[in-house]
Amino acid sequence: MQIIPVLDIKDGVVVRGQGGDRANYRPIVTPLAAGSEPVAVAKGLMSLADFPAFYIADLDAIEGRAPNAAALADLLEAFPQPQFWIDAGVRTRSDVNRILAVPRQVAVIGSESIADASVATGLAGEGRAVLSLDFRGETFLGPAELLDDAALWPQRVVVMTLAKVGSGAGPDLARLAEITGRAAGRAVYAAGGVRHGGDVEALRDAGIAGALVSTALHDGRLSPATLRGLA
Repeated sequence: MQIIPVLDIKDGVVVRGQGGDRANYRPIVTPLAAGSEPVAVAKGLMSLADFPAFYIADLDAIEGRAPNAAALADLLEAFPQPQFWIDAGVRTRSDVNRILAVPRQVAVIGSESIADASVATGLAGEGRAVLSLDFRGETFLGPAELLDDAALWPQRVVVMTLAKVGSGAGPDLARLAEITGRAAGRAVYAAGGVRHGGDVEALRDAGIAGALVSTALHDGRLSPATLRGLA
């Protein structure tokens, strides 16, 4: 079971994500770092466990503004080993290719952002491509074809339930089960709602490959001892 820490970056700093209401995200306050600068926050997270990957949500790029390129470059330089899953609002295959051009970057194809389903097709053999199926409430955000036809999915799929982000409400187990049932051997990752080790164990028991986590790490509900046990 892989735990992937999330850094939501907006205006060059890490913000605290909650409920998918990105306009109201504020710079993070965490006991793991003295401020909200991305490298400092990432170092604080690495003090909990030797994470093999980070998930970077570039909120400015997702919303069509200039990407946080300097912050990402600083992270890549500061951490020479982990992969960085980059969710930067890719809209075209060219956007995907730009992310893949940098070693250790994984291109996250968010369904809410892509121009059409073709952006996500033909990537089954690309080990550094991940599809994020994005939901707001019961509404799927993206081309219906992409949700309906699992044959279009690459080998790794994130189920992103935006309302669960930072909510402390628990993961969306019902939706995860439905997606996993259609995933045909693909690795499914949960995003949103993980509160503690019990939630992670429930996800693992449900066949989920990993979870994207932020709040529970900063709040101490996923402690170093708990993370070692889960690993």
